[in-house]
Parts: sequence; structure tokens; C-alpha cells
Amino acid sequence: MASDNVLEFEEVAKHNVTKDCWIIIAGKVYDVTPFMDEHPGGDEVLLAVTGKDATADFEDIGHSDSAREMMEKYHIGQIDASTIPVKRTYVNPQEAPSHVDKDNDFLIKILQFLVPIMILGLAFGIRQYTKSE
Repeated sequence: MASDNVLEFEEVAKHNVTKDCWIIIAGKVYDVTPFMDEHPGGDEVLLAVTGKDATADFEDIGHSDSAREMMEKYHIGQIDASTIPVKRTYVNPQEAPSHVDKDNDFLIKILQFLVPIMILGLAFGIRQYTKSE
């Protein structure tokens, strides 16, 4: 894409996953997908600023001049300022449901208690057996 490409906010906001991540900084749109694995803060940091103007977050960190220069190779266009919502409500990132099985949790606790007792009993039995001979 050419860097003079003007993109609407809703289009940019759709690119919010690790394999397709666009962010907005200072009115410019960056496709940081190839940089996800290399980002020193991890991909979670970049994913957290998708779907909003990330300028304040970027400036708060105090990125180096080399980081600012590196950004240019990811620049894909400008954001259409008229399409940015005045106030965007926070939406929690979707997480995979965690299916914690309560029976397995109970079984693990019982085993953590019983296994050491069984080992002690076995050691005591072996000692008594070898002592009597």
C-alpha cells in the first residue's frame, strides 16, 4: 500500500490479531504484523493498542530515535480523522474459555497429600523388613 493511502478508522480497527495487526500513531497507520515477534514489549503490547489512537501510549514509553526510524517501513497510510469516534468504549480482548475441571483439581489435591504419605510408608516398611533380617 502507498503511504498516501487514507484509511477509515473502522477498517484499521478490524486488523486486531497477531497475524494481522494495524495501529494508529500520530495520524499514521502502521501494519506491524511483521514486527509482532520482534517487539521488545511482546505482541500483547501492540494488540492492546489496536482499535484506538495509540499515540499517547507510544509517547509514554519514550521510544528511541531508532525505533521511530524503524516505524517508517511499516507505514501504510494516513487515518481519516473524521472517522475516529469521539469516545470509544473499551472492549475486553476475547480470550479462549478456560475449562477448569473441578474434579481434576480435587484429585490433584488428594494426590499431593497421599503420594508423600505412601512414599513414607513404603520407606518405613522397607526399613522394617531389612532390619528384621
